Amino acid sequence: MTLHKSPHRVELAYSLVRAPSAGDWVLHPLFQMLDAVERRGSISAAARMLGLSYRHVWGELKRWEEEFGRLLIVWEKGQKAKLTEFGQKLLWAERQAQSRLAPQIASLRADLERAFGMAFNDEAHVLMVNASHDDALAAFREHVLDSGLFLDIRFSGGLDALTALAEGRASVAGFHCPLAGQVAEEIRQKLLTQYRSLLLNKRCEGIEFARREVGLIVEPGNPLKLRGLEDLLTGRYRFVNRSLGTGTRLFLDAWLDYRGKTGEDLNGYRYEEPSHSAVAEAIRVGAADAGLGLAYSAGSRGLGFIPLFEEGYWLALHRDGLNELSLKVLVVALQDPVWQSKIDDLIGYRSISDCVSAPISEILL
Repeated sequence: MTLHKSPHRVELAYSLVRAPSAGDWVLHPLFQMLDAVERRGSISAAARMLGLSYRHVWGELKRWEEEFGRLLIVWEKGQKAKLTEFGQKLLWAERQAQSRLAPQIASLRADLERAFGMAFNDEAHVLMVNASHDDALAAFREHVLDSGLFLDIRFSGGLDALTALAEGRASVAGFHCPLAGQVAEEIRQKLLTQYRSLLLNKRCEGIEFARREVGLIVEPGNPLKLRGLEDLLTGRYRFVNRSLGTGTRLFLDAWLDYRGKTGEDLNGYRYEEPSHSAVAEAIRVGAADAGLGLAYSAGSRGLGFIPLFEEGYWLALHRDGLNELSLKVLVVALQDPVWQSKIDDLIGYRSISDCVSAPISEILL
């Protein structure tokens, strides 16, 4: 049997209403009408069930029949209205999709309701955050909701995040860098120089959010016996890279330059993924042999991991903004012992017990 692709696209919409929830469904008027006709056996009864006029339901069903070029309803005089075979298949397909997607739909509705609940809460605050991808930061977003703080996080490269902060498009920027003594200082300084260039003459503060392990993500058990980045220079192994502008990509390029090499010396340098999670997934499905990423991304997927160095993940913000209530709530939440414990429970993460702000110029030394 050959399956044919539908010529019609699916577009999603949602409503904000005071009425009780209709359940975890994505409602579509056509399928509501088809379902009502199937249940009631007539268009007039279906219209009453839906609280609509007979004329409206009749007109809509005829409009959809013209759109599809197929009949949806058939009936004979004195007989109940019923769905055509095509109408039945349409309704079946919609019910199948709804049942399979019910958990995701429920989660999406809950997220939307929570977000709009924040908007109607006068004591809640929203912070625009541009940040390099980090799983702990995503977990922190959930943790601070009870504090009335909603982090509107846009994950991007570290350079893009700091640019957004410098240009006033974000209140907070997340970026990361290897700790002193973890990698060759020449490599570390090259990264810091790029970060500093974006914050020249900016009155910014930084708070160390967490420390995390970075290394090579490999197949479970490391069957290729890889030991580090140097092994990848042989060209025998397939590498998966991070996107241009990300801190991990900046580190790799600085490391290659330090070794007198270029991206052409890595098999797969041009194969890019947008996050640590995506890198790990590429390795899990066999699309690559190794990639530079986080211990958390490897461990949470049962993959192998070769630790290379520890890095600090920082949150940068404008110094003047420290007096804003939303940022005060942020700082207090970062120092919460419950949150500190949650970080320590994440694979490859370490909490910062004295996470206090310091001038960004001191941090980027």
